[in-house]
Amino acid sequence: MNVHDPNAHPMAPMTDEQAAAHADRLIREAYQPTYYRDDSPLPLVGSTPPVPQQGRPPMSQQATDASTLMLAGAGSVSMVSVSAGVLMYLSQYADPVVCGIVLGAPTVTVLALVRLVRQAKKTVQAAPPVIHQHYEGTVHQDHSSYNTQTRGMFARTRNDVRK
Repeated sequence: MNVHDPNAHPMAPMTDEQAAAHADRLIREAYQPTYYRDDSPLPLVGSTPPVPQQGRPPMSQQATDASTLMLAGAGSVSMVSVSAGVLMYLSQYADPVVCGIVLGAPTVTVLALVRLVRQAKKTVQAAPPVIHQHYEGTVHQDHSSYNTQTRGMFARTRNDVRK
């Protein structure tokens, strides 16, 4: 292959000078660095604006829980309303107040129980645990704290005792 002539046939024999030049070029390219390390510090916040994602917008855990509860309540109320409407339409005699009481009572009861359980859970989590300690004889309480650091290629551990 003739290195200097792009129109040359690829199987054409090269002269010794062309072969040496081609070999030198291949060797130079083989020893070129094939990586680049960028040591500049990374930005803490990029300049690209955030992209709105599909689905619910980001919000706190409490807001997410309240949103889910509202969605569940809305679903159950709509099911009750549709059931009452179908019942009144099919019977042609049902009283709307009676249907509302009969079909709405389970939903109200479930929502009240959910709120009661949530309040009970908060009360249990807020209460400190009761610890009963019974001692006999002389008691010595040690309030030492130990701070351990291990550093170096060959691990060296230092224990600092603070009283």
